[in-house]
Amino acid sequence: MSSSPSPLSARGGRLALLVVGLCWLAVLFDGLDMFIYGSVLPHLLESRTFGLTPDQAGDLGSYATFGMLVGALAAGTVADRIGRKKLMVSCVTLFSLASGLCALADGVAVFGLGRTLAGVGLGGLLPTAISMVCDYAPRGRGAIVIGLLMTAHHAGGILSAYVAKWLVDPVGWRAAFWVCVLPLLFAPVLAKFLPESLSFLVAKGRTEEARALAGRYDVEVPAARTGGAGDRWGNLANLFRGNEWIQTLLYWAASFGGLLLVYGVATWLPTLMRAEGYELGSALSFVVVFNLGGIVGMLVAGRAADRFGAPRIAAIWFALTAAGVFLLSVHLSTAVTMIVVFLTGVFLNSAQTMIYATVSIRSRADNRATAVGWTSGMGRFGAVFGPWLGGRLLASGNGDRGFTAFAVAGLSSMVFIGVAALRGSRQAPTGSERELVAAH
Repeated sequence: MSSSPSPLSARGGRLALLVVGLCWLAVLFDGLDMFIYGSVLPHLLESRTFGLTPDQAGDLGSYATFGMLVGALAAGTVADRIGRKKLMVSCVTLFSLASGLCALADGVAVFGLGRTLAGVGLGGLLPTAISMVCDYAPRGRGAIVIGLLMTAHHAGGILSAYVAKWLVDPVGWRAAFWVCVLPLLFAPVLAKFLPESLSFLVAKGRTEEARALAGRYDVEVPAARTGGAGDRWGNLANLFRGNEWIQTLLYWAASFGGLLLVYGVATWLPTLMRAEGYELGSALSFVVVFNLGGIVGMLVAGRAADRFGAPRIAAIWFALTAAGVFLLSVHLSTAVTMIVVFLTGVFLNSAQTMIYATVSIRSRADNRATAVGWTSGMGRFGAVFGPWLGGRLLASGNGDRGFTAFAVAGLSSMVFIGVAALRGSRQAPTGSERELVAAH
């Protein structure tokens, strides 16, 4: 008997790859739109576009992350109503059109509205894309596929730096935002070729349709979910029963500091490097190197956690992140600074992932989704605060302390997650340590 895969398996593998590929491209555009503001920000400040001041620039950066908070919190409810596929198409359409609004803006108010709307789309897309690839990932490959998906976000950051380098000086900053409108052409491709989520079909009682899709894609039909809003609120209450409230607040505080660090550095890295005396071209090159480190970090974080334990790696990662961010405040040679930026990217961009992995490991199976979801949601407030903090420091003439402030946030997250890990006593369920949760 031949041991070669059946035609169904071969076809299913190709279709699963199509789903992952389409989601990867969508997250690439998500990353481009997220990072483009930070990439053009030095030019906006130097040219005094709209009369922009550093504190206003920090506010504008926070608008996008606030929009992401709204989008992330609403994504689950909206997806449950209209489906994951339609939500992904809607999110790509929204942040693309919002970038067009930024390109046409004649003042800070319109530009801020565009960034806020873009943030809503960006925040709704990523968790939905993760859900999609989990549905169609090959059996036993879910963690690897999610890690691969997250590399797209940092690839978008790299692309944003090149868009800024190639277009801002010769054409103007508006051209960079017009490039971010181009994903609008990708929305019809998603609508035509991306299948609906199996989890959504099962939840809606469209079982036969789900079975047909699963058979065609050679994947398993997910089990039907049980419990409604009452169970969700009950699960939230469980996070605060007994002494669990201490553990919960420690996780939330660690997540707040982690995402403050992630989005603060993502927004202000080029501007802070300019303040340290580097040319604009070099400052944007640091964005490329930083995101290359993020790609490497996403690929190695899960393996390190599997070997040494996610709680331990989380604390170590944040300590190394804090050291790297602090070193960026020291004017070293360009070559040494490039190395520091790369290593900072490796640890910073996956440190937050280790918080989610720790929460997942330390939570009961019936409460895990709630614990991770609320830890992520509380961290989003740090994502709003980080860009604002950078702007206030620059506006007060303390831009040189920006990296120090972000390093302190990294150290605080190290302490919070370390104490939480020491207090935790639950053992991880089989295989849970291999779950990779998206960092952003």
